[in-house]
Amino acid sequence: MIAGVERLTASDIFNALRPLDLPPDRPVIAHASLSAFGQVEGGAEALLEAVLGVAPRLMMPAFTYKTMIIPPCGPEKNGLTYGSGRESNRLAEFFRAGMPADRLMGAAAEALRRRPGTQRSLHPILSFCGVGVAEALASQTLKEPLAPVGVLAEQGGWVLLLGVDHTVNTSLHYAEAQAGRRQFTRWALTLSGIYECPNFPGCSQGFQEIETYSRPFARTVRVGWAKVTALPLQPLLRTATALIRSNPRALLCRNPACELCACAVE
Repeated sequence: MIAGVERLTASDIFNALRPLDLPPDRPVIAHASLSAFGQVEGGAEALLEAVLGVAPRLMMPAFTYKTMIIPPCGPEKNGLTYGSGRESNRLAEFFRAGMPADRLMGAAAEALRRRPGTQRSLHPILSFCGVGVAEALASQTLKEPLAPVGVLAEQGGWVLLLGVDHTVNTSLHYAEAQAGRRQFTRWALTLSGIYECPNFPGCSQGFQEIETYSRPFARTVRVGWAKVTALPLQPLLRTATALIRSNPRALLCRNPACELCACAVE
């Protein structure tokens, strides 16, 4: 923790992030937990301001799980109990471009979505938002929901984990797809009808396993109470993809009741 500071300011966070030495011309996909930093003066907006100071080309997930519905039947080995969504289907919301990001994305992601000048892709469940990443956002389609991660990797991008671990690292889902791991199908409620969303990623609860393998190229600092890790996308994706190809159970969770992980290796 920064000595003598009880409430972190945007300036405190910015100065603490500078030693990560992120190339300012390279895009960054970030995941953040505001509460992990302790007391932050100015809240999520201050954290976002500090992050944009070191990563002006910034993308974050703006996923909207409230749009999802569960049909009574569907494809086999889909990591889903069909017919189980009676209550959640009743509460499902229509996707719209101005829909808030799910709370699971964190307050910083929603602050970025609301920031003037931010663009957003329009996947009805797995949208991304950002500044300076227009090409990545434009690459997303229903068939290729994680394409923005691939574009950032091609551009020499980075992953930034702000007070969170790899279990929220969306880029590892892209590595799973590249390695040939089974992807799933989900359905979203939109004003144009129900959309089928293929190539939907699976469980991420086993992703922390990658931490051991990524240490040689990871950069880490402490900011307040939080651990912040930066990783270049290309070596991260290469490492994760090779790991999954060599071990089909790599990065899967250890919960025997997890339908997603069970289906991923069947």
